[in-house]
Amino acid sequence: MTAVFADERLLFTPATPDADAVPVIFAFPNDYTVGITSLGYQVVWATLATRADVQVSRLFTDLHEPLPACPELLGFSVSWELDYVNILGLLESLEIPLRSPDRTDAHPLIFGGGPVLTANPEPFADFFDVVLLGDGELLLDAFITAYKAVRQEGRSQQLRHLAQVPGVYVPSLYDVTYTAPDGKIRAIAPLEGAPAVVEKQTYRGNVLSASTVVTERAAWENIYMVEVVRSCPEMCRFCLASYLTLPFRPASLEQSLMPAIERGLAVTNRLGLLGASVTQHPEFDELLDYLNQPQFDDVRLSLASVRTGTVTEKLARSLVRHDTRSITIAVESGSDRLRQIINKKLETEEIVQAAINAKAGGLSSLKLYGMVGIPGEQPSDLDATVDLLKTLKKAAPGLRLTLGCSTFVPKAHTPFQWFGVNPQADKRLKILQKRLGALGVEFRPESYNWSVIQALISRGDRRLSHLLERVRHYGDTLGSYRRAFKELRGTLPPLEAYVFDPWQVDDLLPWEHLHGPLPKATLLKHQASAIALFAPAMI
Repeated sequence: MTAVFADERLLFTPATPDADAVPVIFAFPNDYTVGITSLGYQVVWATLATRADVQVSRLFTDLHEPLPACPELLGFSVSWELDYVNILGLLESLEIPLRSPDRTDAHPLIFGGGPVLTANPEPFADFFDVVLLGDGELLLDAFITAYKAVRQEGRSQQLRHLAQVPGVYVPSLYDVTYTAPDGKIRAIAPLEGAPAVVEKQTYRGNVLSASTVVTERAAWENIYMVEVVRSCPEMCRFCLASYLTLPFRPASLEQSLMPAIERGLAVTNRLGLLGASVTQHPEFDELLDYLNQPQFDDVRLSLASVRTGTVTEKLARSLVRHDTRSITIAVESGSDRLRQIINKKLETEEIVQAAINAKAGGLSSLKLYGMVGIPGEQPSDLDATVDLLKTLKKAAPGLRLTLGCSTFVPKAHTPFQWFGVNPQADKRLKILQKRLGALGVEFRPESYNWSVIQALISRGDRRLSHLLERVRHYGDTLGSYRRAFKELRGTLPPLEAYVFDPWQVDDLLPWEHLHGPLPKATLLKHQASAIALFAPAMI
């Protein structure tokens, strides 16, 4: 074992594997420092490691534990679309065929999970034998138990058996046909014995995840992470983190949060509270009171992005007390109309008050998240964003303001999945950069080109697998994708069809057979509510 693994402080007790334990490799397709900072990866690894009927080894792109000579299962936790390059690289390093149909009984079953695959696994469908759709609390043990029941069978029998487990998706058991090689999807048909629809599995308990390992080698050094809430009650219409993970679930203060925090702070003094909307936990004030006790005075506290209306002086003072000088809020736009379109229940007055409270409580910096290219956006909405930052500077002089800004990317299972990327977004990012720079506001735009690629993968179908293989050898640039599209012309739709074009509501979606928390009819209803707020000229 390398020194990296020896430095880990475990918060669970691994089981001693049985003599006939299933040999499993659990991989994260990035460096160790990135992978070990993923709470999802930590929890799944610990779940496997506490089963005596499993012998699990970890694999990262830069290092690994001793690997079994003949693994039966190889799993990937996928939390970023562009990590697919590393998935293919790791498969090659293990001498495993990249595509599921090319594997034999001598190869391990390749399974994957995580937010990227749960949202839309289709661009990667040919690379995986099995995809776990949803929450690991329900899926992982069921998957391992089902596999053990057919462990001695051939690959084909194993896959058909696993496909019967709720939330377990076997892509090879679905035949996708198209109106033309480069046309729309005509039908998605299950093969004999496969369910017509695979439902995402949702864990509804009130004991949520917490770190299973603490290490100084993590990207966030020595941090102990606690999941405070899962999903988000706001339901912004573009937001995958809300729609895909519904319903909103707060962790129990007494049964989940306090015991987890006590376990973690026994080995470190750095605490991270995670969730899409942490401060909307119904007992968040009580959680702050708990953390503000004298025995926790040396704890360094980090929070994920918080709901703007919950930024109080008390919260700001608590963060300062625990060695945090900034707070992050998502405003999306300075335009009231745009915030209504996306269902961002937020008034400008609340944003201003959050800045005032942040400064009054002793914080020195306020980070805001914004977005350009939101469906329905007009050039005047950029003016509103600039005006908002001007107002904040006047309301809270001396408070350092940063605006991080991304391009709208349509995500599966959200009401905005039918919209495309606005090709004017790149220009609008540059406009904001120029105007906010003149105000002395730090502007941090995300790459428009990478947003285009993210949209391609977010809305892609399984024809993209051939393109992804080519791009990997050309280099990860937008030009590489355009080159690959040119070479594959006639075998899949053009880039524009995936990224920029709006889709019709009666088009078959690549993930039509994979159901999220809300039915298509509900998503369309939410989309219609947004369109009703568009400017008349856009309808």
